[in-house]
Amino acid sequence: MSSSRDDQTTPTHAPPVPDDQQQGAGPDQPGAAGDRAADRGAAAAPPATGGARPATTGPRPTATAAAVGGPTDGVVAPMRPITTGSLPRLAPWLVTAAVSAVALALILADVLAPGVGAVAAAIASGLVVYGWSRAVEGPRRALDRGVTFAVAGTFLVAITPLASLLYTVVSRGLPRFDTAFFTESGRNVVGAGGGAEHAIVGTLIITGAATLISVPIGIMAAIYLQEYGKGRLKAALTFFVDVMTGIPSIVAGLFAFALFSIFFGPGVRMGIMGAVALSVLMIPIVVRSTEEMLKIVPQHLREASYALGVPKWRTILKVVLPTALAGIVTGVMVAIARVMGETAPLLITTGVLSSTNTDPFDGRMHSLPVYAYNQYKFPGVDKQAFIDRAWAAALTLILIVMLLNVIARLIYRRYGTEIR
Repeated sequence: MSSSRDDQTTPTHAPPVPDDQQQGAGPDQPGAAGDRAADRGAAAAPPATGGARPATTGPRPTATAAAVGGPTDGVVAPMRPITTGSLPRLAPWLVTAAVSAVALALILADVLAPGVGAVAAAIASGLVVYGWSRAVEGPRRALDRGVTFAVAGTFLVAITPLASLLYTVVSRGLPRFDTAFFTESGRNVVGAGGGAEHAIVGTLIITGAATLISVPIGIMAAIYLQEYGKGRLKAALTFFVDVMTGIPSIVAGLFAFALFSIFFGPGVRMGIMGAVALSVLMIPIVVRSTEEMLKIVPQHLREASYALGVPKWRTILKVVLPTALAGIVTGVMVAIARVMGETAPLLITTGVLSSTNTDPFDGRMHSLPVYAYNQYKFPGVDKQAFIDRAWAAALTLILIVMLLNVIARLIYRRYGTEIR
């Protein structure tokens, strides 16, 4: 038997062995050992050239059955579905709209307060969508939808006060948002009429003077901290800049008032005093924004300039600052918008004036924040006329600040350097 199987090298499967021979050939018998050696040799031998591959008998096991741990006799085991149902694409929006309609009806019927109704509608919409998604899509997708609703609801809660503020200011400021408001001053006005031309001019002059003071100091301080500063002096300057960022605006006004009282005597009021007070608030903002812009300028630009023999001051002037210019201008615009609406320091330093003054070094000067405050705080004979002028001044101030922010974004988008 052993010699006859050694001659057959083509088949890769040996014929079945009868039971009596399997029982008679043990592991120590030479016949069984020879059979195993012959089988190994037959499996290792390549098939004959041009010969047909021998067919195997019996069903072949399937990969599907083996993968699921089932029988390998050709029977395909059923597999679990890997997908579940899905909600319609507009389902969250439809649920939110339906719940919001119910909440609105309850609010109009004086059953719920507006704020309570809005919060209840948001919570109810999230719960309905979560339950529906859990029943159709499973817990994993339902949790994702629930978190999405929570994030969206938090965003709406954060933006609601801003939207309410804008709506209130616009609706109440539009009645006096006319030509007379921008071309007339408040001199000899005790009732309706008049305008805020003197306050608008004063705001622009005071803010412009504060910008001229703050921008050079802030940029040079940022250059020192980023390019030259080292050791304890740099740490101390950074600490004081951080402290100045958080000081109350009234403290800046008191500082400017005390400084000018030393040279001009007590009771002095000038537009330049307000500019100095605002510059104390602007400088730390300009320093911080400029320093961050200088940090993102790639170091290899400086090294390439140094390799060409360019001195450090010229490298900063010709390479570093132009690269960070758009970001610096954006920071300056944000700083201007930040201090333009300050009221407390200007109440102490510039005072109140009903006529136009264009000289910041001579006498009192009015500004829009102080104008709005006085119109609301000290109304005259026609109280509603004063309140309307106060809302119109607030709307004008918001539009100026918004315009500055838009200009800053346009400058950064147009002249911003893409750093790779």
